[in-house]
Amino acid sequence: MMATHSAITLNEIQRFFAPQKIAVAGASRDPKKFGGSVIKELKEKGFDLYPVNPNALEIQGLKCFKSVTELPEDVKHLLIVTPKSSSSEVAGQAVEKKMEMVWIQQMSENQQAMQILQEAGIPMIHHKCIMMFANPVKGPHRFHRFLIKTFGKYPRLIKEEI
Repeated sequence: MMATHSAITLNEIQRFFAPQKIAVAGASRDPKKFGGSVIKELKEKGFDLYPVNPNALEIQGLKCFKSVTELPEDVKHLLIVTPKSSSSEVAGQAVEKKMEMVWIQQMSENQQAMQILQEAGIPMIHHKCIMMFANPVKGPHRFHRFLIKTFGKYPRLIKEEI
């Protein structure tokens, strides 16, 4: 059930955010790096976050986990913001942990990581920036989202058949 980057629907994106509990592999102690800024922004938006970083005990006041496999059982959605070279290993951990959904942030995706998740049947979102979809969207992400909507590249909401 792998969606190609143009086929990812708004339904899938909404489903990813629905539980409000998100693990973030590649979380950074440095708030200037994407792995730090995404924690800050998602935390401000009210998400219950579980940072994953093998070299940190805590990030922005949140308990940090050494690997995806150490996450609490009720955390089923994973955002991967690791360097591409680490994404395959993290995808393997997501399979081992039986994650229900994975978002591989732009610039973190690689073919092997996507294949690992696809073969395990784990729905994934990729080729998308999470900051363009985590409401409320602000700053440059808001402008970028506006442009994508203007040019018809924004994911569509598909009416579910009953």
